[in-house]
Amino acid sequence: MKEKKGFELRNVAGQQVVVAQSVENINFGKVIAMNSASAYLWESLAGKEFDAQTMADLLTQKYEVGNEKALADSQKLIEAWAKAGIIE
Repeated sequence: MKEKKGFELRNVAGQQVVVAQSVENINFGKVIAMNSASAYLWESLAGKEFDAQTMADLLTQKYEVGNEKALADSQKLIEAWAKAGIIE
C-alpha cells in the first residue's frame, strides 16, 4: 500500500488532519482526523510502500506496545484509511 497522491497531513486548529491538495480529491463531507500515533505513521510512511507489519514495526519502535497489539491496530488503521480513500 501507499498513500494516495493529493493528500497531506496538516495541523488545523490544533488537530492533525489529512486534507486534499487537489480538486479531484476534495470531499467536504469527510475530514480525516489523526491522533498522534496515526499522524506519526502517516508522516513516517510518506512516499513509501507499506503493509500492516511495517506500521506495527514503527509503532513498537516509538511506543511501548507489543507487536500483536500494534499489528492489530495497524490492520484496523489500514482498513479505515482505505475506506476514507487516502491510500491505494
